[in-house]
Formats: sequence, structure tokens, C-alpha cells
Amino acid sequence: MARIQQSAQPSDQRSARLMDGTGLARSIVASSAEAAADIRRRTGTSPCLATVLVGEDPASVTYVRMKRARCEKAGITSRHVALPASVGTAELVDTIGALSADPDVHGILLQHPVGPHIDERAAFEAIDPAKDVDGVTMHSFAAMGFGLPGFVSCTPGGIMRLLDAYDVDLTGKHAVVVGRSAILGKPAGLLLLGRDATVTYCHSRTTDLSAIVREADVLLAAVGRPRFIAGADIKPGAVVIDAGYNPGNVGDVDFDAARERASLITPVPGGVGPMTIAVLLAQTVEAAQRQLGLG
Repeated sequence: MARIQQSAQPSDQRSARLMDGTGLARSIVASSAEAAADIRRRTGTSPCLATVLVGEDPASVTYVRMKRARCEKAGITSRHVALPASVGTAELVDTIGALSADPDVHGILLQHPVGPHIDERAAFEAIDPAKDVDGVTMHSFAAMGFGLPGFVSCTPGGIMRLLDAYDVDLTGKHAVVVGRSAILGKPAGLLLLGRDATVTYCHSRTTDLSAIVREADVLLAAVGRPRFIAGADIKPGAVVIDAGYNPGNVGDVDFDAARERASLITPVPGGVGPMTIAVLLAQTVEAAQRQLGLG
């Protein structure tokens, strides 16, 4: 497991150390590329990630294009399935079901959101859990909750790898998760709990949120609101993970003020974001290894 070389800080240094997600992600992708090459040598097959995109939302198109480019650099075959915005739930479920049944596809990513007229949960559940490399099915969620083998949601998984790389001991620590989405806040809390942290879930409607944030040894901000967490509320010495990404490269935490109080903090961009794609690629390779009987 990758570790970040710790360096001594002057005793008078007040700013938190930045957690380099870009560098760690690069290391994870390099390891995944080596594993993908090994799979090709042993089986003649390349790991394959199928991406399904509904409509032409500019942000989603950009994200999918970026993921496909990263796949190619890592030696992972990318199969792109583009569907019109008018597609219905049944057709989308059938498309994903066909990919689940295709032995040449090892991982499936449904880019979301998919549109208000589609039952997104039904679409996610059409993904074979063995190919759920984005960690979005109920099977994967349960596995995260029970600590069983399976694929983790990619952003929470990337966050855990960041914490490990910086040797953050979670045992007994109070971890506050601000955000409750099914693919970020909720699974992140489960993974933190599984590492013996004491977890408090909060959200935009939490009463006296500032008071709870002030008690956090580890703070994960994932609420999707720019600078929602005031820097003055950060507990001195806390570890701050900002999973928000808002227009203007602004996170969910008031970065400049928070950095003066935290011990470790993720920048936006360059912190959590690169880790998400890195974990997606790593889990695609792992899925291929399992399906091909190599691991």
C-alpha cells in the first residue's frame, strides 16, 4: 500500500500539510497498469470497463471522456455506450443487463445523474455486483457496511486510501461526515466506522452544525455547497477531507482559514478528485482478475 513520506515541520509552522491526491493517484494508476499488463500476458485479455452515458450533459460527457482517457493510459479497454436522453428505465436496464452478461466486460460504470424520468436505483441494480467497480449497488453498500468482500464506492474508497497513505490512525477518533449521499457520505461513514472511528453523520439541516464540526478529529465535507464549513470551526490539529467540488475550484470547506487550524487537509482540486478515478481503475483491474480466475 502506498505511503506518503512524512517530513518534519518546523515547530512554528501553522499551516496544515496538504494531502497530495494527485501524486497518490498516479502511483495507484501505475500499479493498476502493471497489473493490467500482467493479465494480458497471462490470458491475452485486457481488463475492460464499460461506461454508460445517458444524454449529453456537458459535465457528464467531460467526466466520461476523462475516465476513458485514463483507462487507455492504464492499459484498460474502454467500451462506451451512449444512449439518448429520451431512453426509458426499461431500455437502460436492458442495456446494463447485457453488459453484465458479457464476459468481455469486467467493470460497468453508469454515469449519473441519468435524468429525472429514469429510475436510477433500478438502473444501478442491473449491474452485476461482480462488475460494480463504482460501488453503487445495494450489494456493494451492504458489503461496505458488513465489512465483506466487494467493491467500495470510489470516492469514499479514495478517501480511505488517502488517510492510509498519510498514516492517519482512525481508531477511537471522532469522524464527522457532512453529507449523506448514497455514493459518498453514507458509504464513507460506513468505511470509517469499519476502521474503529466514532462516526457522526451531519447534513445541511443539522441543528448547530458548527458545534459538531468543532468536535471532529477527522472532518469529511461532502455536502456540495461552496465554503459551507467555516475554517474557524475546524478543531486544532484535525484532519480535513474536502470532497466538494464547486464552480471556481472551490470546495465545501473555507480552505484558507481551515488550513491555519488543521494538521492535514486536502486541496481542491488535487485532493480527493484524482483518487476517485484511480480507485475506479484499480477496482476494474481487480474485477478482471477475479473473473478470469487470477485472484
